[in-house]
Amino acid sequence: MFSSGLIERPVSWVALAGFMGTGKSRIGWELSRALALHFVDTDKLITRVVGKSIPEVFAQEGEGYFRACEHEVVGRVTRLEHAVISLGGGTFIQEDNRRCLLERGPVVVLWATPETVYQRTKHSDRPLLRTEDPLERIRTLMDERAPVYQQGTIHVHSDGRPSEEIVEEIIDRLWSWADAQHAWALDHVAHDHAPETAGGGESRASD
Repeated sequence: MFSSGLIERPVSWVALAGFMGTGKSRIGWELSRALALHFVDTDKLITRVVGKSIPEVFAQEGEGYFRACEHEVVGRVTRLEHAVISLGGGTFIQEDNRRCLLERGPVVVLWATPETVYQRTKHSDRPLLRTEDPLERIRTLMDERAPVYQQGTIHVHSDGRPSEEIVEEIIDRLWSWADAQHAWALDHVAHDHAPETAGGGESRASD
């Protein structure tokens, strides 16, 4: 648990992952305000660093270049303190990124149905949805990525729910996670300071 002035919060760093259109940016911003933390959107950070929009990066440099930029940004945001990080839809899918993020702190995965994602993204210029049947593309990508997203720390559904309710659930779940981490740490401290058992003496006697 962390506190700053009169504010007590379960964590001082948390990342939001999930498919495009699940609400990571909106929920991340509101979560950052509720926890009095800085908010960082990795896609927006990439556009500032590269000087191009995400569609322009995909079109001019290719997806491989974008993923390399994404990995660089993950390295930056995991070194931050007091921050809520909104990740791009594919960021958590990359193994190196996923390991780095999970080692840094809790990753909250937001979920929504393909239909909800389509309604939220159909008017956007998403490179991965430039296809004749974007809804089917969304279904396929979500099915492919679901096993990886399941590796997140906390899972919350965003379909048809007000953002305030989603943020409240995330904070409640973060408190439970923080309490569990604290209990685990205390248990290991107690174990490390436990006296040696008779088995240790027997092994030395047999040397």
